[in-house]
Amino acid sequence: MSQPIITLYDIPSTVPQPWAPSIWRIRFILNYKRLHYRTVWIDFSDVEATLRSINAPPTSYKSDGRPVYSLPVIIDPIRTSPVVLSNANIIADYLELTYPARPVFPDGSRALQSLFVHYIQETFARPLLPILVPLTHQALPERSQAHFRGAGAGPSSVQMTGQQREQAWRAVKEQFDFLASILDKNTGSDGNGVVAMGHDVSYADFALCSVLIWIERVSPHDGWARVRQWNNQRWVRLWEKCRDYMDAL
Repeated sequence: MSQPIITLYDIPSTVPQPWAPSIWRIRFILNYKRLHYRTVWIDFSDVEATLRSINAPPTSYKSDGRPVYSLPVIIDPIRTSPVVLSNANIIADYLELTYPARPVFPDGSRALQSLFVHYIQETFARPLLPILVPLTHQALPERSQAHFRGAGAGPSSVQMTGQQREQAWRAVKEQFDFLASILDKNTGSDGNGVVAMGHDVSYADFALCSVLIWIERVSPHDGWARVRQWNNQRWVRLWEKCRDYMDAL
């Protein structure tokens, strides 16, 4: 029997697509596991209505109990009743369990990788937000820009001077320097110091490289030009390690 085609929902923009880091984490896994999938592009303003229409579970809930719908979302028609999932980490766990070939969680690494990915999302990437969120807003279609502003995430939330921008990039570099010092512990006979698990790429690397892609897609001449030079070009080497899994089958 032919392999079912998974549907991955993503956000369109005017920059080279795709760009969203949380969705890239899933795209990497699909590509790495050599799974067949198609991408459905939906504007920010249509996300909630679209996800409700396919019975996707909410990603979270607001303090008043209202559900929040966000991407990534996948539909896997593997069973008679298709599996519809949201939340990048939940989707990653599902894909690993359902399609165990070419694992992204080597034996015994799931807990530590989960901590690593949480750090990438909640701490490492946070200084990038005031820089990249306004640039991302500018790259969205007009309908999505209006929705982005309504959510308080548009350019009106941050207006930086040149000095403030440099200060923001210094805060970003502090995070990159710290992570480089941790990954350097893998350097030596037992590892190359580029990937989190020492030798082979894993979910942790995909989470980190997804942030690099976001920088490169929305700020190629400023952000990526800076980052690629940092830490002895470590991040370019990680990019190259993940390059084979940036293109779908």
